Amino acid sequence: MHRLVPIVVGLLIAVAAFSSMTFIVRERDYALVFALGEVRRVIDKPGLYFKLPPPFQNVVLLDKRVLSIESPDAERIQTSEKKNLLIDSYIKWRIADPQKYYVTFGATDRAAQERLLAQIRDALNASVNVRTVNDVVSKERDKIMSEVLSNVARRVAPLGVEVVDVRLKRIEFAPEISESVYNRMMAERTQAANNLRSVGAAESERIRANADRQRDEIVADAYAKAQAVHGEGDAEAAGIYAEAFEKDPEFYRFYKSLDSYKQAFKDESDVLVVDPSSDFFRFLKSAEGTPQQQ
Repeated sequence: MHRLVPIVVGLLIAVAAFSSMTFIVRERDYALVFALGEVRRVIDKPGLYFKLPPPFQNVVLLDKRVLSIESPDAERIQTSEKKNLLIDSYIKWRIADPQKYYVTFGATDRAAQERLLAQIRDALNASVNVRTVNDVVSKERDKIMSEVLSNVARRVAPLGVEVVDVRLKRIEFAPEISESVYNRMMAERTQAANNLRSVGAAESERIRANADRQRDEIVADAYAKAQAVHGEGDAEAAGIYAEAFEKDPEFYRFYKSLDSYKQAFKDESDVLVVDPSSDFFRFLKSAEGTPQQQ
């Protein structure tokens, strides 16, 4: 039993020594190997690695994943119209050069996040200050994000940081101008609606006038054609009457008298005050139209 104690102690010492001389790099990490305060190696491949035991060498691990930073509070930024907007943004970033990053920020990412937020704030001010509210809210939102991404990426590249993406999550009016902007927008929409109504009313009048003109032209044309046909009919009828009169004048007179009787006695309540011996009743007295002998 006493012989096993030195063996176990020796094994423990060997394991401790071995563990102090090895380290594991995961897929999501960078490893910086320091020797006497200086970076000797930068490891970006996962695996098991060896080093000298402390204090000769030590290892610092940095996260190589894409990280996100969201602005804790909405930034109050002024437009070219001197209107205040509240803008929420977020940034996607990662460590591109672990050695430069460690020299600038150390082993934690708090300082890096604060620096990036400050750069985002400066870049947003530069892009928004030269644009109107309408440009920022709708027309040039994508362009602003592209400008901010380019500006921030250029500024932080020497620090070992790569900016992957910048997005504007929310853009709102500051409370003190929301009501005035709402009223202005309502007035603009009301004016636009009134303009549309005016244009619609004018177009309606034009369409009605055009329809009335076309109707009058059609009616006039139809009336002219009807009159022409009527005239042709009257002329043809007159010709037929004349031809009939020439063939048998007495029968023509008899026919016209019957037509006159028909018109005169059309209503039972009609009363005629006429001399019985007048020419009007001659065919009532005789089929030949001659007066009967008394």
